[in-house]
Amino acid sequence: MSAQLAGENWKDDARAGAVQPDATQRDVYDGGMEVRRAVLSDEHVDRANENTDEFTAEFQNMITRIAWGGIWTRPGLSRQMRSVAVLTAMIAHGHWDEFAMHVRAALRNGLTRDEIKEVILQSAIYCGVPSANTAFKVAQTTLADIDAASTKEQQ
Repeated sequence: MSAQLAGENWKDDARAGAVQPDATQRDVYDGGMEVRRAVLSDEHVDRANENTDEFTAEFQNMITRIAWGGIWTRPGLSRQMRSVAVLTAMIAHGHWDEFAMHVRAALRNGLTRDEIKEVILQSAIYCGVPSANTAFKVAQTTLADIDAASTKEQQ
């Protein structure tokens, strides 16, 4: 893993900004990595880190610090509510790979399958029926994959 990805190039006295005014960039990175692993799974994050190279290291560092360390660690919304917002945004913008990833994350954050279904139904009205149709297909496949993996683990 590159030093930049690990956050080692960020000065410890650099301030993180308004979200966490007393946190250093390193604190924000470390907190972001902790939340990222909790929400997406160690396996997912390890895979992303293994695929990181010099070209993508700054991007991985940025999303860990800003998305996970700066936004997901904020008070005010539960992880479940954040998952609802993310699922809706992924549906609205047609980001289907990320939608599948966040279906898994939503389950890890405590949403039920019925709640995910309701998010998709609600999105049909505000994001469009074609987007919801695709979201149902992607969620159905993702949930089936989760079930298949769970069955293999139980054997």
